[in-house]
Amino acid sequence: MQPDYRRIVILTGAGISAESGLGTFRDKDGLWTKYDLRDVATPEGFARNPTLVHDFYNARRRNLLDAEPNAAHFALAELEQAWMARGRKITGADHDFLLVTQNVDDLHERAGSERLLHMHGELLKIRCENCGSIRECRTDIDIASVCPACELPGYLRPHVVWFGEMPFYMDRIQQALEACDLFISIGTSGNVYPAAGFVAEARRGKAHTVELNLEPSEGRSLFREAHEGPASEVVPLYASRLLAGEYTQMW
Repeated sequence: MQPDYRRIVILTGAGISAESGLGTFRDKDGLWTKYDLRDVATPEGFARNPTLVHDFYNARRRNLLDAEPNAAHFALAELEQAWMARGRKITGADHDFLLVTQNVDDLHERAGSERLLHMHGELLKIRCENCGSIRECRTDIDIASVCPACELPGYLRPHVVWFGEMPFYMDRIQQALEACDLFISIGTSGNVYPAAGFVAEARRGKAHTVELNLEPSEGRSLFREAHEGPASEVVPLYASRLLAGEYTQMW
């Protein structure tokens, strides 16, 4: 008997954007082999050397503006649209669908995803530590940049979550994990918390758990189902079979 999934939570990590030319963090050529995360991804590092941190994120921002969504991003956007439409047709109400990304890029949005939470912030936004305003940013910033809201220099920082800071939207994510009946993790290393613990949360709610990854993550044993390969290949295939009602029978 095929399962009747109604509430999907999908987690994506750096692996889904790697084929778009964006650097991953923890593989053998990842960003953390080239930079010390304590220098560029902590509040303390920013306090010590804000110029270094701004230079790091300026380069990443420029890289992102040159990147394009790949087939995996488009497949998830199409899955969302088809899943919600199916729910309205069958039950007269939306099925639940939530895409949670650890990525700070905007490739999911550019592909068409709408039910999306950026738990680690967004690279194309800046935040003022003086007035708290958050604004879109597509240019370089530095320690002399002036906040558009309070008009004071020296307080702008990337709107991203650094190590030691609390990820965004955790209450909403927790509620979705507790209620979902299908949890899919895509392109994640499985060793960064709290996201690495999402599969255990979903399992406690009896959800079916699936990992789609280039290689097994550190949390592979927690998933009931796993498929390996480039995201641009395995994600569209899994999404199409999910929509066709084939689920795991054809794998």
